[in-house]
Amino acid sequence: MAEFTLPKNSKVKEGKKVDAAGADAKRTKTFKIYRYDPDSGENPRQDEITIDLDNCGPMVLDALLHIKNDVDSTLAFRRSCREGICGSCAMNIGGRNRLACLEPIGNHTGDIKISPLPHMPVVKDLVPDLSHVYAQYNAIEPWLKADTPSPSRERLQSAEDANLLNGDDGRGPSACILCFCCSTSCPSYWWNADKFMGPAILLNAWRWIADSRDEATGERLDQLEDPFKLYRCHTIMNCTESCPKGLNPAKAIANIKKLMAERKA
Repeated sequence: MAEFTLPKNSKVKEGKKVDAAGADAKRTKTFKIYRYDPDSGENPRQDEITIDLDNCGPMVLDALLHIKNDVDSTLAFRRSCREGICGSCAMNIGGRNRLACLEPIGNHTGDIKISPLPHMPVVKDLVPDLSHVYAQYNAIEPWLKADTPSPSRERLQSAEDANLLNGDDGRGPSACILCFCCSTSCPSYWWNADKFMGPAILLNAWRWIADSRDEATGERLDQLEDPFKLYRCHTIMNCTESCPKGLNPAKAIANIKKLMAERKA
């Protein structure tokens, strides 16, 4: 997997500056947006677009939609639910990985710089290529695996066992929305994405390992028993800090390491 999308030795050049706010605008904000179209053959650039905040909603995603609808229809980004559920609008906002739909414009003083998730190939503008991380997700086989005959209804578990997945406050591993803000905040994943599974995938691996209904714990641990897949995590904690859902991938990774050590003892 490539570390980033820029052609070798290329730099982000200065792009166009557009004042779409109008002379009478009382509340304005300038967005510095990363632009890159691989089909053009040109280097990436950074456009500066100033808008009237009275013409859009309070979130960064609202501003991007306003820019796309009313200023520059060529701007590309992903979005869907607008409620912090789908994870589609993950991007780097003001130097931090966030969901655009949950990030208030008011949290930022001065201009707001927006770029795609770092160290990911870029399809266009703010749209990262997620093929590699989805392949890693598929590799952990994220579904219930059991050899015992299926019951006539659902497989039951106690409230305590369910709490391991859901958490007391709804912030358990099952709440991961696969936005990949955590993995793309992790320096170990930046440099070892071809081998290291990364915090998002390992959090989801733990979700199935911790599931009392799953009967493939040994098999799942065997799949992660590798110097790179699991142990490239150095507990930097960027993943936990960047999670827009307040989850703790670092703790999940520590739990997997603990199980690995226990079964070797």
